[in-house]
Amino acid sequence: MQKSGRLADGTFELLKKCGLSISRAKDNLYGRARELPIDILLVRDDDIPSLVDDGVCDIGIVGENVFEEHRLERSETPETAVASMTARLGFARCRLMLAAPKSWASDDVASYAGKRIATSYPALTKAFLSRAGVAASTAEMTGSVEIAPKLKIADAVCDIVSTGATLEAHGLAPTATVFESEAILIKRPGALNAGEEAAFQSLMTRVNGVIASRNAKYVMLNAPRDAVDAIVELLPGAEAPTVLELAGRDDVVAIHAVCVEEVFWSTLEDLKRFGATAILVAPIEKMMA
Repeated sequence: MQKSGRLADGTFELLKKCGLSISRAKDNLYGRARELPIDILLVRDDDIPSLVDDGVCDIGIVGENVFEEHRLERSETPETAVASMTARLGFARCRLMLAAPKSWASDDVASYAGKRIATSYPALTKAFLSRAGVAASTAEMTGSVEIAPKLKIADAVCDIVSTGATLEAHGLAPTATVFESEAILIKRPGALNAGEEAAFQSLMTRVNGVIASRNAKYVMLNAPRDAVDAIVELLPGAEAPTVLELAGRDDVVAIHAVCVEEVFWSTLEDLKRFGATAILVAPIEKMMA
């Protein structure tokens, strides 16, 4: 996993929610989970795909943009086995975008024809331009891509964009999304041995539980008996809610449901209109199918 940065922060948070506490060495290059037989190597994100490809690590958590750039580069040597994506993790989202000086920036990708584009992702950039039928060259840079037009290194850039403030500060305007990315979990080529597979499956059970619980809510309410069907229809993503009798009441029941979609205030207002009372919406920390 990444040693530091936004991806690392999200990965440590994911592992924490999976119930794993990580003891780290003083040099911060190595860690170990106390609860599962998992050793962690802390490296640059660019190194993660190769380490997993080559079997140095069994799995890795990396940005999809980094993995796809690596996969496209490795496709030039098809005899080399490449790691496979196992799960999308839903954090560290970003976009790789074409951006040009405001003087000629256009939403028409054809405007980049004949231009030189500075980027840290030449394979992704070339693949996008090829699909768009645009002939342009690239200048590979490992950092500070946004200064390339001012230094006359390139006419435009293709870079990771979050708020766009950095591009704005350098007189650039984003014009086209080349690739949308998030953190993913990748697995090395070939089969794991029995012990490795058991640890991997245990980890994935926890990871899937964390992902499933992110937007899930536990909803409890009281409702008129004759409005149960209508109220159940309003609960977002709920499957077979539990309906319970209330002591001393024949006309009202309690409904408990796990909603796997977001519960909006408007949903609560609709429930209220059907006679629901004592509505409680609680977050779910863990889920397991």
